[in-house]
Amino acid sequence: MGIRWLDQLENMLAPYPMAYPAVVLAALLLVAWLANFVTKRVLLRGLRSMIERFSGPNHNARQPLRVIARLSNIVPSVVLAAGLSIVPELPPGLVHGLKALCHAWTVLTIAMAVSHALDAFNDFYERRADARNKPIKGYLQVVKIVVFVFAGLSIVAILVGVELLHLVTGLGAATAVFMLIFQDTILSLVASVQISGDGRVRIGDWIEMPSQNADGDVIDIALHTVTVQNWDKTVTTIPTKKLVTESFKNWRGMQEAGGRRIKRSIYLDQHSVRFLDGAGLERLGQIALLDDYLAGKQQELQQWNAQVAQAHPEPVNARRLTNLGTFRAYVELYLRHNPGIHQDMTLLVRQMAPTPQGLPLEIYCFTSSTAWAKYEAIQSDMFDHLLAMLPEFGLHVFQESSDAMLMTARDQRDRQP
Repeated sequence: MGIRWLDQLENMLAPYPMAYPAVVLAALLLVAWLANFVTKRVLLRGLRSMIERFSGPNHNARQPLRVIARLSNIVPSVVLAAGLSIVPELPPGLVHGLKALCHAWTVLTIAMAVSHALDAFNDFYERRADARNKPIKGYLQVVKIVVFVFAGLSIVAILVGVELLHLVTGLGAATAVFMLIFQDTILSLVASVQISGDGRVRIGDWIEMPSQNADGDVIDIALHTVTVQNWDKTVTTIPTKKLVTESFKNWRGMQEAGGRRIKRSIYLDQHSVRFLDGAGLERLGQIALLDDYLAGKQQELQQWNAQVAQAHPEPVNARRLTNLGTFRAYVELYLRHNPGIHQDMTLLVRQMAPTPQGLPLEIYCFTSSTAWAKYEAIQSDMFDHLLAMLPEFGLHVFQESSDAMLMTARDQRDRQP
């Protein structure tokens, strides 16, 4: 009956040239549109509801649906390719060209669907606990490049009308050209393999690379670039090969060790260093942290001085405590009793070589927290306390000369009647 109806329609439109082919072609386009509409509006919505029902609300169904939605675009091209043969009076060359375009669109759609499928696989892989240590995004990007290269060659072969194998064989002579074009991709692939193999950079690492103006957390590792979000919230992209050919600092070891280093000096005025007399010892004896140190040190000095006094009774030959040595012992004891300092790591309080800016008393230790804010708070509290304790030992911080005291004296003189 359908064929009889088409014959009647053809007879009715016979007086009008090309009217019947136009009507058939319009009907074919309508069928292709309806197939696309039914696929996307009905089947995809039903599939989305089914995935959400069986997978739960926390499941991300967007990536799988993107793959299916991309594949659904094949439906209208298949309908058009199959229906062009029944459209009458179309030139054979035009039919062949339109079919080639439909087949090329099908190949491109499949390649894009494969790309979305690889993205979905990467999202699924990144949910693993060890994904940050072994990222696969770079490898998947290489697969995407291969897929799109073959898709491009297939599309060219379809449009030109030659076999894909013959086209690939003809491109063998252009291998050197392709190597030159894709040299950055090849170098990036090698760098990605090395980075993933030895784990020198992982997502979430804090890296510092001054040559690339990068100082922050790694947020993405791709084939060609590694993305770093700096502490000022700017984003820096580093070529992947740079992480193999150039040096950079990775702070992951500090975070895994559980302690962050403090290495800072207090510059003391050397003119304030002196021996402790009886009043000074009595005053410092009130500091609880120094009880054991002073008792042991005084006993040691008494035994030493008793032996030396027999041959050289002059006071200059006797050993005595200094305010600087006692302060150094106090700093070490203070750090040993500070809960913010990691006690299982290196802890030193050492006197460095004098400089024109004063006598450096370096404090070398590690905090018990690696968090930036906590680290700065521990360090600031520690130096606040030590600087405030210096006058108790009769010590002064060295500071560059300024006209502050001169201005104060001048103001006082001006105020006098």
